[in-house]
Amino acid sequence: MTPAGRDRLAGVLLGVAPVAALMLVALVVVGVGLDGAPEVHAAFLTEAPTQAGRSGGIAPMLAATAWVLVIGIGTALPPGLAAAVYLAEFAQGGTRMVRVALDVLAALPSVVYGLFGMAFFCELLGFGWSVLAGGLTVAIMILPLFVRLCEAALVAVPADYRAAGAALGLPRWRLLGRVLLPAASPSIAAALVLASGRVLAESAVFLFTAGASTRTPHGLLEPGRVLAVHIYQLAVEVPGGGARAAATALVLLVGIVATTSGAALLPQLLLRRTAA
Repeated sequence: MTPAGRDRLAGVLLGVAPVAALMLVALVVVGVGLDGAPEVHAAFLTEAPTQAGRSGGIAPMLAATAWVLVIGIGTALPPGLAAAVYLAEFAQGGTRMVRVALDVLAALPSVVYGLFGMAFFCELLGFGWSVLAGGLTVAIMILPLFVRLCEAALVAVPADYRAAGAALGLPRWRLLGRVLLPAASPSIAAALVLASGRVLAESAVFLFTAGASTRTPHGLLEPGRVLAVHIYQLAVEVPGGGARAAATALVLLVGIVATTSGAALLPQLLLRRTAA
């Protein structure tokens, strides 16, 4: 094959690849939508499940998912941002192993985090199956990815900002708080949304920590069933629960799409607000 032929073939393959990926996503969305859309209505989103989930709604699952996300994000944000700032701005050397460890932790399967959360939070600390244990496990789960993304966001801030701050005699902490963090804030916000979005589709970590109760959790130490666990149990353990599982999956899919879309749009919105 001539070089020109190889270039044409490479161009065709590169053009087909994104189309194939979009078609795959479309097939998943259409398949879930056709099976689940007839079951999605106002009562489905506001009522508790009955008959093991074959009827009723998913309101307690939405509440439990919100609980664990709020706890997880609130717990992971301060230490994650502090670690990213240290790695990007203050570490002088010897941090290669720290970055490797963060990359390894970010790649661990969720079931490993679930087993750790069950052993540490549920049993050792005595939280039992609860949204608190699930949320704290979520914090540990998203922390490595969040730190690495925030570090990359800070490193991407132009070096001229730091040089200008040094020329003006600004203290390091003031330069960080007034210049670097605001400049990196769009990417940091997107990193938090993306890291949190990874958790929405996990089920193993919550089976071991938050439990599978169908009651609405009204406190930190109460168990709760998140959406992903509800889908798994309807599809696997409840006869005739396939349609409700598809409906719950459709709601979860919409949530994930909204989360990732927000991660894409948030930097632009924050940049416009900063500029204004």
